[in-house]
Amino acid sequence: MSKGSLVTQRQLLSALSSGSFQSGQVLAEMLGVSRTAVANHIKQLQQLGLDIYKVKGRGYCLAEQLDLLDAAKISQLRKTSGADILVQHITDSTNSQLMQKVQDGLVTEPGYTIVAEAQTAGRGRRGRNWYSPFAASLYFSMYWRLEQGIQAAMGLSLVVGIAIARLLKQQYQVDARVKWPNDVYVDGKKLCGILVELAGQAHAGCDVIIGIGMNIRLPPQALHSIDQQYIDLTGAGDKVIDRNQLVALLQQQLITLLTEFTHQGFTGFVDEFDQYNQYRNKAVKLIGKEEITGICTGVDKQGALLVKTATGVQAYFGGELSLRAGE
Repeated sequence: MSKGSLVTQRQLLSALSSGSFQSGQVLAEMLGVSRTAVANHIKQLQQLGLDIYKVKGRGYCLAEQLDLLDAAKISQLRKTSGADILVQHITDSTNSQLMQKVQDGLVTEPGYTIVAEAQTAGRGRRGRNWYSPFAASLYFSMYWRLEQGIQAAMGLSLVVGIAIARLLKQQYQVDARVKWPNDVYVDGKKLCGILVELAGQAHAGCDVIIGIGMNIRLPPQALHSIDQQYIDLTGAGDKVIDRNQLVALLQQQLITLLTEFTHQGFTGFVDEFDQYNQYRNKAVKLIGKEEITGICTGVDKQGALLVKTATGVQAYFGGELSLRAGE
């Protein structure tokens, strides 16, 4: 999509964001395009998950009021100045966009963040698609740097999960749990996914892209696009969520905890992870090269999962974790 089309779409959404009907003719004149162009833009936005009504004789109307991400508002909401936050309208993947900027030498400051209203190629762990409807969730990617190399990233995704759980508790009174190694749950349902991507050498500086996808207020059609139980922050906290404030607070929280992690590693976070551990002292199944069953007893100082089996407590660094059937 061209830059001009993106600008037009954002202007169109701004005009519709009040929640009242706007005629196609008025919108066309306001935007300097044809009524057909307006209709095409509306169709594209509907395909991205926006619920827009069309009523003959009245025009177009959003099903509910829409608050768009706004770089100026986010800057005003930050308690301290920090790395830049780039707001994108529609992108393929915030992680992909940020990694490209890092590789091109355009981003060097840890904490630099990209957020978007929608993703056309959002990614989850193991290459899975991440459902990314327009303005319904948080699509957030932040850059970090580990000078000690890739091996220093052990436990980093858990620290990100702790940062999210802390913020949800402090700001929204939501009791979140972290599912090892990279998900955040509320009431046993998935709220948030974390995707950490690394680029570097084992014993040289390592670039880190931290991707976070958080459900904020998902549309009803999400039921047809998500293949597991999920929850959104609006429902979990029972209040309207200001995504601009959330972006500002999340960047700040991550920078605080990752600075501590960079200097001290995961050791200082072991006990806190145990407080947030989704499967603490529960029977679990870990599927990797082989299937492991046992009791989840926590994590070690490197962020490895500790599972008590018939042969004792073993540490595992990879695999898919779930509750054991029947538990």
